[in-house]
Amino acid sequence: MRPQGTLRQGGAPACGRCDDSATLAPFRTDKTEPVTSRISILPQRRLLATAVALVIAGTAVGVQAKTPKNSNVIQAGSTQAPVANCPLGSFICPPRPLSYAMCRPNAMLGFYEPEITKDTTLRATAATDVHSGIDDGGKSGVKVESPEPNVYHMTGGVRLERADQVMRADDVTYNSDSTAYDAEGNVRYQEAGMLVSADRMTGTTTPNEGEAENVRYQLLQSRGNGVAEHATVLDPQHGRFRMATYSTCDVGSHMWDFRAKTLNLNKETGVGVARNATMRFKNVPFMYLPYFTFPLDDRRKSGFLYPTFGSSSYSGIYLSTPYYLNLAPNYDATIDPRYYSDRGFMLGGEFRYLLPKSNGTVYFQYMANDKGPDQDISHTSDRDGSKQRYLIQVTNSTDLGDGFHFGANINHASDNQYFRDFSNDLYSSAIGLLTSSAYVSKGGKYWNASLGVDDYQNVDAGLPNYVTPYRRWPRATFNVDAPVTNWLDVGVATEAVAFRKLDPSPLIAANNPLFPGQVDGNRLDIAPFVSADFSGASWFVRPRLEYRYTGYQLDSDYQKFNYTQRTPSRSLPIASLDTGLIFDRQTNLFGTSYTQTLEPRLYYLYVPYRNQNNLPLFDTSEMSFDFWQLFTTNRFSGADRQMDANNLTAALTTRLLDDHGVERFSASIGQIHYFSDQKVQAAPYITPTTFDKSDYVAQMSMQFNDNWRLNSSYQWNPNKKPGIYFNDQGVIPVQGRDTDLATVQIQRRIKGDGIVNFSYRYRRNVMEQFDTSVVYPVSERWRALARWVFARRDVVPITVAGFNGGNPFNTFTYSHRTLDAAVGIEYDSCCAAFRLLGRHYVHDYTRSTANAIMFEVEFKGLGSLNPQSGQYLRRAILGYQ
Repeated sequence: MRPQGTLRQGGAPACGRCDDSATLAPFRTDKTEPVTSRISILPQRRLLATAVALVIAGTAVGVQAKTPKNSNVIQAGSTQAPVANCPLGSFICPPRPLSYAMCRPNAMLGFYEPEITKDTTLRATAATDVHSGIDDGGKSGVKVESPEPNVYHMTGGVRLERADQVMRADDVTYNSDSTAYDAEGNVRYQEAGMLVSADRMTGTTTPNEGEAENVRYQLLQSRGNGVAEHATVLDPQHGRFRMATYSTCDVGSHMWDFRAKTLNLNKETGVGVARNATMRFKNVPFMYLPYFTFPLDDRRKSGFLYPTFGSSSYSGIYLSTPYYLNLAPNYDATIDPRYYSDRGFMLGGEFRYLLPKSNGTVYFQYMANDKGPDQDISHTSDRDGSKQRYLIQVTNSTDLGDGFHFGANINHASDNQYFRDFSNDLYSSAIGLLTSSAYVSKGGKYWNASLGVDDYQNVDAGLPNYVTPYRRWPRATFNVDAPVTNWLDVGVATEAVAFRKLDPSPLIAANNPLFPGQVDGNRLDIAPFVSADFSGASWFVRPRLEYRYTGYQLDSDYQKFNYTQRTPSRSLPIASLDTGLIFDRQTNLFGTSYTQTLEPRLYYLYVPYRNQNNLPLFDTSEMSFDFWQLFTTNRFSGADRQMDANNLTAALTTRLLDDHGVERFSASIGQIHYFSDQKVQAAPYITPTTFDKSDYVAQMSMQFNDNWRLNSSYQWNPNKKPGIYFNDQGVIPVQGRDTDLATVQIQRRIKGDGIVNFSYRYRRNVMEQFDTSVVYPVSERWRALARWVFARRDVVPITVAGFNGGNPFNTFTYSHRTLDAAVGIEYDSCCAAFRLLGRHYVHDYTRSTANAIMFEVEFKGLGSLNPQSGQYLRRAILGYQ
């Protein structure tokens, strides 16, 4: 089975037991005289089949006696280290590892002895100790008879021990010539990898063959255990059971198991094969398989994975039955046939490879004939009536040698409605843009360079394809940042890009320079710089001087898109000075000592104005204003716009650090003072900013212990002038003397692994949202999950007619609505876990809604049925594991 994660947990220390100081007596051959010594040693040639026989019995359950490297053995009395909670504030927590913490600590067959050594290498040189009277306190002793030469019959509660092997039985007969043995009466065997009990065991040690009746077994490395009416040892690597069961649950308390008429176990491959098998839950059969394979350890194997099932609004009920192909140690594949009740059959597949200098994955989905409708509610579909639907995803990382590296991430869907219709998991259903890239790169100690392409595909069912960003086809970068002295650095940042648009947006107004269109072209951006760093323990001064040149070559039809020049350019200097002081003192708060800092900071930026209205907008937009925007040289992303500036930022930060240097509290406030108007805007029709000061920006973070955390930010606009923000996507009014932005986020741990999140997000004239989520441990086994995102003010686009009969454009209205709501339950036990989750969500730009339900079950040690819902929950609920 394809591995689903770490399968072996816990462990117990190895402990050997030797008693070489005891008085030894020769092995008597008298027919009736009991052995009087407590311990006897047999000649190594005669290692009493019971000790060797139980090695064979161990083979019958398919577990290697030697513990695999880097693998722990689950033993009686062992306790599993608790899983550390994900730190508060983490954006995405890692999946919780497979845990058997709820299993009974001593859920073993009753004769297990944890102090026996686990070192199997001692067998070759160890003698076999025979202990007498193990079942009656040593009163009767072991009776040894020899009815004929080289045949020994022992009775009276026999215990045989050799290194990690221990055998106990009421009656044992052994032929030293033929190596035949016959052990019966409460036969019990222990070795490093397993426990076995049986009513009777017979066979030979050379060759290793044997039979056992009424077998109970337990694997100590993978928790597998079960019973069988009859076991046959074919050789040291292969065994067969008849009328057998297998489970990883506690012995004697199986929540699930499978029962087979025949069970073949192969220790070499680590694979078990069951024929005519039924899988049962709480003793109720729910699946019949004429042929079924399962793992004996954590090695990969070919076979069917567990089916996936669920339901969604656009595809109906779906069923997936993947088959895994373990083709080689360094590559494998999965074939995934699927059926959608509303759309038909689909074939999916994945191929993974790991080569000495390259690794990657190829994934695809293909449906030849989609019988479902094209629900083009917003008239944005690009299916064009096609019934073929597909998705291809390719990732690759290759070392080309001599420091060169190639990386690729290719994603493409047949149409922009694909994820709406076929997103089985709750995470990918919200994808709106597919990004593809392929780059060759190389770097040195102070430099790096790359050459590649970036492509984008719109997969938001509610948006037209012209919203897709420009393809960067190709794109080259070269960057240097080298020290001249210990305080002076020089460098350059260079980028050359060819921008191509497959679906340009319609012109808002023809022959009007205020509304330029989406023209194709090339861009070169070069920015050499020199920077210095003067600093001490409590101060720093960091001047920086940069010169930026950006030049374009537009396509020959540039005038059609309202541009007046084919080769516009922009060049300007950028000068900044960043200074600050750091004061600290010792303080005490709530009985705890802290180091408090006070950090005033001044940042001056000068960038002369250059008229940039004739430059296209290829990959540039105005970034959201926040605290870190107080100290940046450009408020625009990309190179198409460089803001003008004659600004001075003043900011103040204070922190509380505990004795370990961990920041427990921080608060900052700052504002930019503009000595000149902000003339450079993203588009020609946006009026210059004439404010003297920016918003006051404040932020705070507080976490005095590991159980709760508070983050908040606030922006207040001190300016009086109202206005209108207008672009080709819509019209948004703005006002002054008011709150521009406010956020509050609180995280609180409850009952160990539970968590409560609350956040409030407000941006004036854009949104006002509440986001609440909880993971509540109802009991040790049950957890309740919920998330609710409610928009008190949600911007909804509406289409209106253009000016003077021109093309239509979008403006906005506001509504109250639930954007995302999910509720579910989780159950965890020793050997099984399941999750049931339902979700109602907005899935595209038009605010269309959809519903989905997903059920995931995990039989520990066999893999999971559908692990995809965990991916959504780790992103939706901060702190979820």
